[in-house]
Amino acid sequence: MLTIALPKGRIAEETMELLSNIFNSSFQFESRKLILKTEKFTFLNVRNQDVPTYVEYGAADLGVVGLDVITEKELDIVDLLDLQIGKCKVAIGIKNDDELDWSRPDIKVATKMVNITKNYFASKAMGVEVIKLYGSIELAPLVGLADAIVDIVETGTTMKENNLKVAEEIMDSSAHLIANKNSFFEKKSEILELYKLLKEVIDSRAK
Repeated sequence: MLTIALPKGRIAEETMELLSNIFNSSFQFESRKLILKTEKFTFLNVRNQDVPTYVEYGAADLGVVGLDVITEKELDIVDLLDLQIGKCKVAIGIKNDDELDWSRPDIKVATKMVNITKNYFASKAMGVEVIKLYGSIELAPLVGLADAIVDIVETGTTMKENNLKVAEEIMDSSAHLIANKNSFFEKKSEILELYKLLKEVIDSRAK
C-alpha cells in the first residue's frame, strides 16, 4: 500500500479525479477528515507547503506539490512526473506606474519564496533585500514596504485588482508527483506502476 500526501483544495480534488478515472473507483475525503484509507492507498490531506516535508521524512511515500515549492525548498526527493494540473507562474509584480530597473544597485522584494527570489535576482547580477511575508503580499509595494513582490500568478487578476502588474515571469509551475527516496527503492514496482498509469492518462490528454 502507498501513502500519498495531497495538498488541500483544488489540486487534491484534481489528483483524486485522475486516480478515480484510472482505478474506476471514487476517492474523496469525507468532510474535515485528514486521512482516507482505501484498498490501494492511504491519502493524507495536508497544507500545500507541508506536502514535501511528509514525503522527505517518509511519513508519505508519494506527494503532489507544485514545482515552485520543490524549487523553493531544494528538496531531497525523487521528482517523478509533471501531472499537468494546478498550472501557474512565479512572477515579479510591481506598481502599475513603476518600471523594473535592472541597473539599480539593489531592490527590496516581498515574497514567501525567498530562495527562488534570491537565485533569480543573483542571475541578473542585482542585489536584493528579501522581506519574507506569509500572506497579502500584494500590499507590500502599495504601502512602501517593498519595491516589488515575487508571487504565484494564475490569471493576474489579484495583481490587477491591487494596481500591480507583472513585470517579469520567473518560472512556470504545475503540480508534480514526488517520491520519498527510500520508498522509491523499497516500493519501486508499486510506485512505477502508478507512475505509468498516470503518465498514460496525462499523455492521452495532451494529444
